[in-house]
Amino acid sequence: MRGAVHMQITTIGLDIAKNVFQVHGIDAAEKVVVRKRLGRSQMLAFFKALPPCLVGMEACATAHYWARELTKLGHRVRLMPAKDVKAYVKRNKNDAADAEAICEAVRRPTMRFVAAKSAEQQGQLMQHRTRDLLMRQRTQVINALRAHLAELGIVAAQGDKGVKELLTIVTDKKDERLPIDARASVIVLAAQLEAVQTLIGSIERRIKTQHRANEASKRLETIPGIGVIGATAIAATVADPTIFRSGRDFAAWIGLVPRQDSTGGKQKLGPISKQGDRYLRRILVVGAHSVLRRAMQNPEKYLLAHATPGAATLQGRGGGTRQQDGAHGLGAVGARRHISSA
Repeated sequence: MRGAVHMQITTIGLDIAKNVFQVHGIDAAEKVVVRKRLGRSQMLAFFKALPPCLVGMEACATAHYWARELTKLGHRVRLMPAKDVKAYVKRNKNDAADAEAICEAVRRPTMRFVAAKSAEQQGQLMQHRTRDLLMRQRTQVINALRAHLAELGIVAAQGDKGVKELLTIVTDKKDERLPIDARASVIVLAAQLEAVQTLIGSIERRIKTQHRANEASKRLETIPGIGVIGATAIAATVADPTIFRSGRDFAAWIGLVPRQDSTGGKQKLGPISKQGDRYLRRILVVGAHSVLRRAMQNPEKYLLAHATPGAATLQGRGGGTRQQDGAHGLGAVGARRHISSA
């Protein structure tokens, strides 16, 4: 009887966590045939005993790992954004209700799915996340160093030059402005700062090596405002760019298009939606600001900075229009030029 139930399962909604997993399975007639709670050690054995079926999961932590493992067992795995699954949750939220909602959502023809990442792709993205963490830690250490020395009347200019001046004071034992206990404390921060900078440098060298070996990454770098970090991050995050019909679809995917609040035939656009990958969005925004800054400094090299008649317009909060002639236009033209010549 147990084997017969397994043979009937066609679709499974799987709610995943760290150690506890909830299964909700239905047959071809959409009748519930299994509701089960599994431990982590039971997962692979349970799905190995099942015939190939459709398995839906939310695209959350560890989802890509389980998608790879279940695919190896012959199942067809689909990952979905958690916010899209939430609409199918009935009343109270619990693991069983979440698994049922996933099972319902995975069969919707209009549902948007997330491509499962390979282990190599996740490894490349881990380097970017680790570098980003170390960069924040470096900022914290520098801020702490500046704050401690400012309490003793020692202040330096902003930027790397000012940090170097403070490190020189910290390491100079002849400088009597630092008490013994204060020097013992800030010297630890100086050592930590040096260690973090060394780690950041090692990760960046590895990222540059991967960049030189990736044709897609090298083509992305030719776009104004995108450097090695941005190119490798985009190439690792978007393994198959053909899933986007246009550049605007990609911009919408990372939250760079205006948020809509339209009703009654009246179009109302607000600020950017800020949905999607925050890391990619930040890299592109910083790169766009860099391009605009250089365009203002050297207008003769950036002719598009004067091409206001063709600039796109967006409706502001007050109903008026504002120009959108920033780095998106600069990057898009640069991208088309280099891609067509490739």
